[in-house]
Amino acid sequence: MGTRRTEEVVHLADLDIRAAGPRCKMLLGDLNGDGRMEILLVQPDNRQDVRYIPHQVQCLTAYDLQGRLLWQTGRPDPGAGSQGSDYPAQIYDIDGDGRLEVLCVMDGRLHILNGQDGSVKKVCDLPDPEAHDCIIIANLTGGERASDLILKDRYRRLWAMDRDFNLLWTHEGNPGHFPWVYDLNGDGFDEVMAGYDLLDHQGRPLWSCKELEDHADCIWIGDVNGDGAPELVIGGSVTVMYDAVGKELWRYDGSVESQHIALGRFRPELPGLQVAGLDRLVREDDGKGLKGKDALFLLDAEGRELWKEDRTTDGWLTIIDTLSGWSEGSPDYILAFRRGGGVYPTLYDGHLNAVAELRTEGYAVHADLFGSGTEQVIIYTDDRAAIYASRFFDLSAAASGAPLPQPKRLYSSTLYPGGEAARRE
Repeated sequence: MGTRRTEEVVHLADLDIRAAGPRCKMLLGDLNGDGRMEILLVQPDNRQDVRYIPHQVQCLTAYDLQGRLLWQTGRPDPGAGSQGSDYPAQIYDIDGDGRLEVLCVMDGRLHILNGQDGSVKKVCDLPDPEAHDCIIIANLTGGERASDLILKDRYRRLWAMDRDFNLLWTHEGNPGHFPWVYDLNGDGFDEVMAGYDLLDHQGRPLWSCKELEDHADCIWIGDVNGDGAPELVIGGSVTVMYDAVGKELWRYDGSVESQHIALGRFRPELPGLQVAGLDRLVREDDGKGLKGKDALFLLDAEGRELWKEDRTTDGWLTIIDTLSGWSEGSPDYILAFRRGGGVYPTLYDGHLNAVAELRTEGYAVHADLFGSGTEQVIIYTDDRAAIYASRFFDLSAAASGAPLPQPKRLYSSTLYPGGEAARRE
């Protein structure tokens, strides 16, 4: 299917991460400012119901890329919850001091920890006992940088807080899994795409998507059609694209359940951006006793289907994300993991060719770990983390000492990847 570009895969390291405890979520950031990213493993509270409450953090464990344990806050529990929903934790410089903090909900309160050593910098009360499904960092007060927070419960309410953790506003509706914030009108304030409702920075509804069921599984923003303005692409009961003022531009209803979507320039020869998707064709948890199955698909900038995977292997829990810059000059790829059926995490091009296979099963995170201009992928399980790259990096070499920036994608980490796509020429 199309001209295949074969990518090199270098297995840089295997790290022993058992000391963090089981069922962790991995976050990435240059926690100590040395010019190389570190790994933060977030273990959920052992009382966690994987779909509802309470969503809290049991333990945080930081490692460097050679597997050295840097610090641990909390105590790992073998009975921890699982990744059935987001964990309330992010890595970000929330106070603007030039160093990264870890924001998390522990013991029923919001904690701000020093990224360097895990020590507590600040603790404050939650605005509501259930305001802990996830943490969203936003610019709601018009500062030079994002330093406000949005907390939410599972499916009904949002609480917005300023940089001093004072409550700004609340919203009740259908916020989906992970609302996305973006300054759509260029006024210096973020708007909030809270599921199917767009809110202004004061929490006032601006417009709502029409005739959509269930809830928003993921939200992406980018100039998809090349008109110079951002569009919003939302995956939920179907996949839809809206302009910034609430006009529906197209709707793709050729999926059973649009569980994940991802924007990118997967087909550089085509105009605009393409929309990759994951259709959950058959669920295994619906009580019908059926064998689960999912399939990848790709849409063009106008919402027309370019292809849909005819999957022959088992598996229904795939997660997809856009990976930009795997190697120098490479197009965007679709990173698909947790595929099941013996299919390893794989990079697919815009023709559904598998251009790189990462031969470790598990969850995946990706980032420019070294400030190299390319991205690397870490596949992790309860026991180990495998680091993959398109070329060799010497992990024992001294880091640059210049702190790496924390991209919005990394401080907006979620089990339901959303994001922003730049239109690369």
